[in-house]
Amino acid sequence: VFLFILQLIMSGRKLVLGALFCLVLAMLPSHITVAVMSVDLGSEWMKMAIVKPGVPMEIVLNESRRKTPTVVCLKEGERLFGDSAMGVSVKNPKSVYRHLQSLLGKKYNNRQVDLYRKSFPEHQIQEDPVRGTIYFKNSEMQYTPEELFGMVLNYSRGLAQDFAQPIKDAVITVPAFFNQAERRAVLHAAHMAGLKVLQLINDNTAVALNYGVFRRKDIDGTAKNVLFYDMGSGSTTATIVTYQTVKTKESGTQPQLQIRGVFDRGLGGFEMDLRLRNHLAKLFNEQKKSRKDVRENHRAMAKLLKEAQRLKTVLSANVDFMAQVEGLMDDIDFKAKVTRSEFEELCADLFERVPRPVQDALTAAEMKLEEIEQVILVGGSTRVPKVQEVLLKAVGEELGKNINADEAAAMGAVYQAAALSKAFKVKPFLVRDAAVFPIQVEFTREMEEEEGVKTLKHNKRILFQRMAPYPQRKVITFNRYNDDFAFEINYGDLSFLSQEDLVFGSLNLTTVKLSGVGSSFQKHTDAESKGIKAHFNMDESGVLLLDRVESVFETVVEEREEESTLTLGNTISTLFGGGSSEPAPNVTEPDEEEVPPESGKDGKHEDSKDEGQKDKAAKEKDEDSGKNSGEEKKQEKTEEEEKNTANSEAEKEAEKKARPQKKSKISEDITVELLINDILDPTADDLTSSKKLQDLTDRDLAKQEREKTLNSLEAFIFETQDKLYQEDYQRVVTEEEQEQISAKLKEVSEWMDEDGYAATTKQLREKLSQLKTLCKDMFFRVEERRKWPDRLAALESLLNTSSFFLSARLIPENDQIFTDVELNMLEKVINETMIWKNETIAEQEKRSPKERPVLLSKDIESKLALLDREVNYLLNKAKFAKPKAKAKNSTSTDKSSKTNSTAEEKAIPPIEETLERAQPENHIEDEL
Repeated sequence: VFLFILQLIMSGRKLVLGALFCLVLAMLPSHITVAVMSVDLGSEWMKMAIVKPGVPMEIVLNESRRKTPTVVCLKEGERLFGDSAMGVSVKNPKSVYRHLQSLLGKKYNNRQVDLYRKSFPEHQIQEDPVRGTIYFKNSEMQYTPEELFGMVLNYSRGLAQDFAQPIKDAVITVPAFFNQAERRAVLHAAHMAGLKVLQLINDNTAVALNYGVFRRKDIDGTAKNVLFYDMGSGSTTATIVTYQTVKTKESGTQPQLQIRGVFDRGLGGFEMDLRLRNHLAKLFNEQKKSRKDVRENHRAMAKLLKEAQRLKTVLSANVDFMAQVEGLMDDIDFKAKVTRSEFEELCADLFERVPRPVQDALTAAEMKLEEIEQVILVGGSTRVPKVQEVLLKAVGEELGKNINADEAAAMGAVYQAAALSKAFKVKPFLVRDAAVFPIQVEFTREMEEEEGVKTLKHNKRILFQRMAPYPQRKVITFNRYNDDFAFEINYGDLSFLSQEDLVFGSLNLTTVKLSGVGSSFQKHTDAESKGIKAHFNMDESGVLLLDRVESVFETVVEEREEESTLTLGNTISTLFGGGSSEPAPNVTEPDEEEVPPESGKDGKHEDSKDEGQKDKAAKEKDEDSGKNSGEEKKQEKTEEEEKNTANSEAEKEAEKKARPQKKSKISEDITVELLINDILDPTADDLTSSKKLQDLTDRDLAKQEREKTLNSLEAFIFETQDKLYQEDYQRVVTEEEQEQISAKLKEVSEWMDEDGYAATTKQLREKLSQLKTLCKDMFFRVEERRKWPDRLAALESLLNTSSFFLSARLIPENDQIFTDVELNMLEKVINETMIWKNETIAEQEKRSPKERPVLLSKDIESKLALLDREVNYLLNKAKFAKPKAKAKNSTSTDKSSKTNSTAEEKAIPPIEETLERAQPENHIEDEL
């Protein structure tokens, strides 16, 4: 379309240009290019990946590497992230916050909070009096874990945007054992960061998806079970995944992965780091180089933690290593030798726990080890040799290392992001995730006994079993209530968890209070109740939602006769929102599953009326209306007519009795009030903290912009001062101009030394603009002189090349390809170009180098383009020209016809030539 508009412009047809341009704008999407990202947020590291047009899947790099520490530093109005923040951790550990993932969705008295306080004693952790959660307090202000986590998410988006345009859509990985409160906390943090979360995907599911996407050809109708053993920094997860192709209505046969068994422990590489740190602290105290206990010095312990992390990595490849820290405490250096055997002895109990997640996963999936085809290692901590040794002995087969242990989750999550985004089309890969924790509904109801004594009975209904697949919808029906009531949503049986894994804020999730139940029964007293239906949804992120609650009734109505064509218009209008406002019958959604009620609980309500009584009342009403209408015309009827009318009414009554009846459902929404029992969601005021985070981001950007402007100003001063002594610049600048520029550069340089470092960004920009304006003419003269040789050489070469086409006039007329008009036009352009070149160069030679040049590079480029167009036209015509066939045994008649034809050709040029060569004097204007 753009090429067509360009042709219209060149041909001078500008009348339709406006309309066509508006059409093109209407055809363009609002966002011409889009991109989505994934964030694999681990306890210690985070990895980002993006999908954008032309780039299927790519890991996002920071300034130096492919993974970034999940760390934020808040110090004196300055925020640092990643490696920059880690650099501050050994100098000022109080201002550095890390391992925030373990604090999300936790109350102050949670066991995980106690462990965090022991690991990082330098932080002041206090309790939120409203929500019962925690917050960090420092000298500047207080921050919740969600806010700090939101800062990290915003930083990860900034890194991704360096590889693409602005990004808002993301898929974020979370540990599979995250409960409802923890998942909601991640969503709140993403909201504060301004990210739209397409899905929270379990990290083990993302790894399984990445593994399956690149092995689609190996997946068939036979189930294949693979166990992924993921030991990260903070936890260990063993996941059994079944790969198999299944048939779907939408896409036909597609591969699918199903999470069959997953189990988690508080076992990870960070616990090994802490034990090594404590061991190094013990060795330093035993050296007795200082009277102080190093464990009481927060800065020294931060240095030892950093050295312990390096030590663990080195011991994975060496049997011993010399740990050393310069100036550990009181300017005392520390050096000690640590062997791999000592490290394994320190973590002996941790290594004993390595096989447990495998056994627990097999138990949850109800499988045997023989059914597992392969065990694949994931996570950075699986690189510890002892971990692989113990695991290999437990599974008895070779461990797979054929995926990237660090980046598999990020790559799988970004594939899911592309699949969920409307901007990309990917091959379907079905995912059936599993909910680790069971969820049930509990309610209390009065029961009547034989003696009339009422007792309370506590009922439980399983909503989602342990390892239930999701996303999934469920419906629970309460059919013994006719007034307002409440029920509880709680976790189910968690006996399979150890005491260490019970880190829930509360086993009671939500209290649901229903109002409007009694009024709905009073409104539909003539209908049969089908119970109160609560519709639940566990979405793709594993978050449980209560979509709606409705009171459902069923009534019997007579089946109407088919409407005539005269009433078709009214029927169609009701389909599009017109007509009757009667509520539509309730239809259960196709993906909803009805939770079966308890035995003996499907009885009907006592106040439901008999259907025969309702029919009788309706008949009496119809008879009364018939009598009233008959009295108006009684005087005009004869006795015979009255008799016929009575017979007709009797026939209608008989037909009415024999008419079939059908049941109709009526649903009415019930008002729902949710009382969250585990972790209260942030209030509206708390969510406005996203504005606070945005203000911090704006402040960081403003600071970066000021530093960038300051560096540009400094660089311009130094570079320009150096250029004034270069030969190219001294040739084109006058003494007066050189003195003026030097004085201004010196003035700004002195201003920067005195006041520049406290100046605003606006002031710095103004100084830079003044200097650029002053030096503009000097730079222009130098730049033009540097461009002349190449431009003039190209023009001279093209002039010589184009002159060869003029020799085509020597070709006989019968074999001629080009017309006289075309060759004359080329000759005219060549002559004009040569005259302009010679005159302009001669004029330029008369001028001083210190004056503004008359020979401009843009004029040379314009002449080149005009001449090049003429040459290309002739080249293309010669390329596609067909040789003329010579006629044999030509007669005089043929010769005369040929002569006439030649004369006509000379008299009337071809229409293509007319269009191309009309108004040759306007070629330059058309080119512009």
